[in-house]
Amino acid sequence: MVEDGSRKVLALMVAAMLLDAGLVARAEALAAKEPVKLVAHRAVYEMTLDDARSASGITGIDGRMVFEFTGSPCDGYSLNMRMVTQMTDTQGQTNMTDLRSSTWEQGDGQKFRFQSAQYLNDKLGDVTMGRAFRASPDAGVKVKISQPAAGELDLPAQVLFPTQHSLALIDAALAGQSLFQARIYDGSEKGRKVYDTTAFIGKMIKPGTDSDKLEPAAKEKGLGDLASWPVSIGYFEPKGGDLVPSYQIDFRLYANGVSRELLIDYGDFSIHGTLTSLEYLKTAECHPAP
Repeated sequence: MVEDGSRKVLALMVAAMLLDAGLVARAEALAAKEPVKLVAHRAVYEMTLDDARSASGITGIDGRMVFEFTGSPCDGYSLNMRMVTQMTDTQGQTNMTDLRSSTWEQGDGQKFRFQSAQYLNDKLGDVTMGRAFRASPDAGVKVKISQPAAGELDLPAQVLFPTQHSLALIDAALAGQSLFQARIYDGSEKGRKVYDTTAFIGKMIKPGTDSDKLEPAAKEKGLGDLASWPVSIGYFEPKGGDLVPSYQIDFRLYANGVSRELLIDYGDFSIHGTLTSLEYLKTAECHPAP
């Protein structure tokens, strides 16, 4: 049961890709008709078990996730993540899982590279590596996987890469939509998984509404002075007809792109992420062509 839990925790890395920096920053920039500048940052979250059903076989989760986002429309967007957790089962046995992920996405969404590795008790397990591309913005997606086994996938044109999805989500919010559905490819599940997603976008929470409830790291970086939005995204198996998602991630997204109040629900257990450290990173100036 613990190994099954580890595989599900790997999905957190997929979900977390959707926390791309600058999501709401783009919304505000578009509203002001100014060029978009995605915010580069490094955030650290303390990961703990929120709830677990007896069927999960899990009694405790304790660890840390480091999330680093950099890039621009000119250079593309890079996301590096590492999450180390200790999972305890009902018999008291503890296993340490070390998940590492790195992706790069071209600014126009035509190229995407991904690689990830999972260690269990310091022993290397699954390794995934590949790339995806489309010949034009409206073309279908061609995926070439090099690890764990060579393979190719042909995906329809409507499939979005992670940052593409983030930008489309903002456009939906600007249009006044509270519901946005899309298909996402991010290289998860050995590079062979495409998820149907449904995102719910809540109403804007005005600056200063709950500044007194922020963690020290959030207060120090002025998150309380920014507008924020509650977002909930469900991930479904394609054409599965399931009413319940494979997993769901809820988070609070701030106007500079930083997220807090993470909650990842896998059905039989859920994980909570608390922001403990936040650093803004320098990025090269970008002046994309109109």
